[in-house]
Amino acid sequence: MHGIGDVARRAGLATSAIRYYEREGLIPRAARSGGRRVYDETIFERLAVIDLAKRSGFSVAEIKRLVRGIDRDTAPGPRWRSLANAKLEELEARIAEAQRMRDLLRVVMRCECPSFSDCAGLLADSDLT
Repeated sequence: MHGIGDVARRAGLATSAIRYYEREGLIPRAARSGGRRVYDETIFERLAVIDLAKRSGFSVAEIKRLVRGIDRDTAPGPRWRSLANAKLEELEARIAEAQRMRDLLRVVMRCECPSFSDCAGLLADSDLT
């Protein structure tokens, strides 16, 4: 069994993050021994999954959907695929928006308009807005 400090150190997290994950339902409620949280070895697997999901851009709510009701013997593939497809669509839309913003900024950087109204007219006529 591992105390919260040991878990935090080994996982590279703050103890407050462990408490937050527990409060949010990302990890199961810890057993208690002498009033202190204690975790078994499976906590590190769960934290690794949470870390992977976070690094993939999943929100806490999405991670909750991923880990809800899952145990060591549950096949994660179908949930990962479902959430990953939705996240990929979201990411593609964000990339497209960022590219539009980049293109617009490049146009604005070349601005030599004598007034804002000229600039507004130029941008209105472009296909960047």
